[in-house]
Amino acid sequence: MLDDETRPLSPAANRSATIPSAPASRAAIPGPGPGPVPGTGTGAAPGSASGPAPWLLRLVVVGLVLAALNLRPAITSLGPLLEEVRDGLHMSGSVAGVLTSVPPLCFALFGFMAPRLARRFGPGAVVCAGMVAITAGLLIRPFVGSTAGFLAASALALMGIAVSNVLMPVIVKRWFPDRVGSMTGLYSMALALGTALAAAVTVPMTDALGGSWKTGLAVWAALAAAAILPWAALVRDRGSAHGGPADRHRQQAPALRITRSRTSWALACFFGLQATAAYITMGWMPQIFRDAGIPAGTAGILLAVTMAMGVPLAFVIPRAAARLKNQGPIVLVLGGCGLIGYAGLYLAPAGGAWLWALLLGIANCAFPLALTMIGMRSRTGAGVVRLSAFAQSTGYLLSIPGPLLVGVLYQHSGGWGLPIALMAGLMVPQMVAGVLAGRDRTIEDEC
Repeated sequence: MLDDETRPLSPAANRSATIPSAPASRAAIPGPGPGPVPGTGTGAAPGSASGPAPWLLRLVVVGLVLAALNLRPAITSLGPLLEEVRDGLHMSGSVAGVLTSVPPLCFALFGFMAPRLARRFGPGAVVCAGMVAITAGLLIRPFVGSTAGFLAASALALMGIAVSNVLMPVIVKRWFPDRVGSMTGLYSMALALGTALAAAVTVPMTDALGGSWKTGLAVWAALAAAAILPWAALVRDRGSAHGGPADRHRQQAPALRITRSRTSWALACFFGLQATAAYITMGWMPQIFRDAGIPAGTAGILLAVTMAMGVPLAFVIPRAAARLKNQGPIVLVLGGCGLIGYAGLYLAPAGGAWLWALLLGIANCAFPLALTMIGMRSRTGAGVVRLSAFAQSTGYLLSIPGPLLVGVLYQHSGGWGLPIALMAGLMVPQMVAGVLAGRDRTIEDEC
């Protein structure tokens, strides 16, 4: 772990805590909060005499925003062009399902590497390397000419995304210890913007650049290349490479047998099922709309609408959840929106496309809710870190089969009836797990 603190939280602070940095992936992105992350300590305030220079802080802000903009386009730019990619590479529906399962697999596997790499080289240097990997992967994958090469290059880009996912919160709390909430909100908005932007403009941009799907995918490497520049400047300084102001004294927390906690497993299942829904949506929803007769450009915009719902709701949901002792009602509301959205996709995918996109966008906001619950289910900062690592890593592993299974069902059934039934069916255990995870208790009571 990068920051194992043991300072206990008061009951009031425990209820409003946001999540500290944790060694997990897609999701290692906490909802914005009004105050410091539990267990963070104070560190060297940027405005103090011993703090970093203002120009250096501004450079870190630019680096955070540019990095966050690049944490999802590798995924959401592919969905609107998936049909062209399949045809160009002679890819079967099952293999396309494997392609949509690659992101959570890479996030689960490569996310484990980030803490050790950061201890060895520093968070800033690892994020810089992550941006290089994203650039290389996005630039190479459209032109390799084979399905295996496309998957390998995608994995390279996703490896860079995975380690950067984990280390963004670490860099925020080291450089901005007194502005954790506002800076987390800033890069969370940038992440959501990059997600929606790639979904919305990939098809129009592809048409404007000559109509080749290869060019349409490769152009996103330019955005990733721009993100390398501020991080390359930051890592020239040894202190910057290791993440910011001077290190603080760290205490080792007593080991928690987290696998004994029912709440831990409920959170892991809830996180995994919401991640399953999110990656199925990003990978397959544009194809569902296209098969219903909606043009490719409009299908991409519909996906962008779904992803853009995360921008405002990432602020609203964590604050609402923190005010409740039990987050079960929010889980049920989000799940209900998902069930209605899936029913609409099944009955009238084209007729109510905009409404279904909005409802599924609301349902996908189970992600910030899951992160908020992780922050509320432990009494200490170190407990939150361990719970976050367990819930997110286990959850991403659980989410891997879902997109693959959707591709298999689509290929063998010849339509979207069975895949949509599967998506709706998975929403039910997600709601059950979320209600169990949302109960007012902590893992220390169960471990």
